[in-house]
Amino acid sequence: MLDWERIDQVLLDMDGTLLDLHFDSFFWLEHLPRRYAEALGIPLDESKRRVMARSQALGGTLDWYCLDHWTETLGLDIALLKREVEHLIAVHPHVLEFLEALKVAGKRRVLVTNAHQKSLALKLEKTRLGGHLEQVVCAHDLGLPKEDRGFWARLQAVAPFDPQRSLFVDDNPEVLASARDYGIRHLLAVRCPDNQAPAREFAGFEAICRFSEVLPGLAPASAPGDRAETRVRLRSNGGNNGS
Repeated sequence: MLDWERIDQVLLDMDGTLLDLHFDSFFWLEHLPRRYAEALGIPLDESKRRVMARSQALGGTLDWYCLDHWTETLGLDIALLKREVEHLIAVHPHVLEFLEALKVAGKRRVLVTNAHQKSLALKLEKTRLGGHLEQVVCAHDLGLPKEDRGFWARLQAVAPFDPQRSLFVDDNPEVLASARDYGIRHLLAVRCPDNQAPAREFAGFEAICRFSEVLPGLAPASAPGDRAETRVRLRSNGGNNGS
């Protein structure tokens, strides 16, 4: 599926790609509307309707991801409410194994996320993923979401990469299309962002459900004769490293 010999750097989305999207799905669809209904004294169905309408109006913008914007709009401390269900934050199966294999293979690992700084800090605190990455880039620091083609030029300024020798992995088709338009050659979609929801279908992109599907082709940055032994070692570690 992937020609790892032609890939030097891996750009990775966070929510739905490295982390189980169930936390975010539950928060925005259930927990937040419930707290909002309690605060306003309105029926839960009405609360869900209002939150969904606002969400749809903001789709594809930085404000959609911005906890400060939602706090101002709804009059609730969104970052604090996320803490109430932080136990749901989980790393996808095989993610840590994949990140370690990238390191062994000499590939640079960069997290590229639309998540707001407060949400990013919470998730890195809970998962310790930062220790498995060379760099973390937040779209809010760059002023554009990944859906915007201009985002990638700004990313170049803070995390230089060769589009022809970079792999980008994401669960959002609009973001993948934006990366493709910019010229990133290697693209991979995640079909199972939420472990409690059905797999998604993707058109126009190579897609996986689990990172275990792309592990076999990864070889260490060492002598060719050592590669088979390392692949055996990586497979033997197996199993779920995150969830």
